[in-house]
Amino acid sequence: MNHDPGSMAYGLWGLVILNSVIFIAFAFSFFKPQTRTDWRTFGAFSGFIVALFVEMYGFPLTLYLLSGWLATRYPGVDFLAHDSGHLLHTLLRIKGNPHFDIFHLLSNLFIMGGFLVLSYAWHTLWQAQRGHRLAHTGLYARVRHPQYVGFILIMFGFLLQWPTILTLAMFPVLMTMYVRLALAEERQAEAEFGDEYRSWAAVTPRFVPFLFGRRSLVHGRSGPMPQG
Repeated sequence: MNHDPGSMAYGLWGLVILNSVIFIAFAFSFFKPQTRTDWRTFGAFSGFIVALFVEMYGFPLTLYLLSGWLATRYPGVDFLAHDSGHLLHTLLRIKGNPHFDIFHLLSNLFIMGGFLVLSYAWHTLWQAQRGHRLAHTGLYARVRHPQYVGFILIMFGFLLQWPTILTLAMFPVLMTMYVRLALAEERQAEAEFGDEYRSWAAVTPRFVPFLFGRRSLVHGRSGPMPQG
């Protein structure tokens, strides 16, 4: 790949560290991990964020691995310029600034929406735990694991903005991990709270909310909600 050395936007390890710290700290402030499961969830997300920014500003592994194919299919494109790293924008030959194309705009919506989901879900869960109640209001009235949904939305948003081989490979692995953690939490909650938990779970989907409302929750004796 031909490139102008002055246009290279990689090897900026200070930006890798700065952006990783900002987004991980931001997620921490919204999620506030407490249990071992929480830390596993948060740790996996943090690994995704670090891998993303390493390729965005540090070392463009994906571009080097695909360099031969890219040079053949897109002659004259400087893939070591930052704008070219927005691969969906570049590969689809979209004109204009990649920071304002449809993929980047959707990316921002998914990322901001994911952080909002984390924030509202944690607040509802925290209030329920303080009062030793079942968390069934707010986002917990729509899905059983809104915090996992929040992390998935954020990661998907970053994939729209800056897809890489590593993060594309990590995404389904992390989704599978979150599903397994959610199932483990549900088994634990069912064993502890019995019929009360089962009545709530029966009318509340695990990850994807009902499009046309939901059935009524049968209220029983309240208890704390599992994390997720």
